[in-house]
Amino acid sequence: MSDSSEEARTGAAGTGTVAHNARVWNYWLGGKDYYDVDRAVGDHVTGVYPAIGEVARADRRFLGHVVRFLTEEAGVRQFLDIGTGLPTAENTHEVAQRHAPEARIVYVDNDPTVLTHARALLTSTPEGATAYADADAHCPDAILEAASETLRFDRPVGVILLGVLNFVLDTDEARGIVRRLVSAVPSGSYLALSHPTQELGGEGNADAMAFWNENAEPPITARSRAEIESFTEGLELLSPGIVSCSAWRPEGEQGAEVAQFGLVARKP
Repeated sequence: MSDSSEEARTGAAGTGTVAHNARVWNYWLGGKDYYDVDRAVGDHVTGVYPAIGEVARADRRFLGHVVRFLTEEAGVRQFLDIGTGLPTAENTHEVAQRHAPEARIVYVDNDPTVLTHARALLTSTPEGATAYADADAHCPDAILEAASETLRFDRPVGVILLGVLNFVLDTDEARGIVRRLVSAVPSGSYLALSHPTQELGGEGNADAMAFWNENAEPPITARSRAEIESFTEGLELLSPGIVSCSAWRPEGEQGAEVAQFGLVARKP
């Protein structure tokens, strides 16, 4: 392979495309839905920040742990998964409906590639429902309006924002998005969130993020523990609190700590 940095800048293999998060993330997870330019950017980021593949895998495991907890222990039967990305194994509806066949799930994304693969997500048990909303995380009102066609907002909802708020560069705006989403769901609902950080040994991620913002889209930012904690204002943070997503109630052997915070909080 030629130098991945150069491929990323020019659009690998002459495609003229720009790398996009959903496809690069799919590449890191071992999927097949990506272009040469996504592979080039993904390889370059890995060269700068070798832990990124483990971050992606830990984040995916965190999703499974959260959905199993919410269905089996918290009794949640509705999920709003924002920034779902490309389908891989153990998607939210698969995990939720395995434990609660009547679960209802709405996926939200605005990536054209994700939209073309939506049919892979739009499967459901006969008892439950799975839907897809083409909406931007910056527009919570549009998300809620679309989700209301499938979900009932007078019953608890698990709001899932994994690796999403890092694409909302203004922290005040990110807080406002969370507040709006949480305000629409009733007591007994939950917020699950993951977010990259330059804490937890993630200092090396700074160069990787700088490269990403020059060569791919959408732009990304890391945040501190204190900034991420601010997203939970008015909520009850569940044990073990704000931790590496690999350390949030791991099932079996805990993986290596990654520079990606994870948390679950309950609306009282």
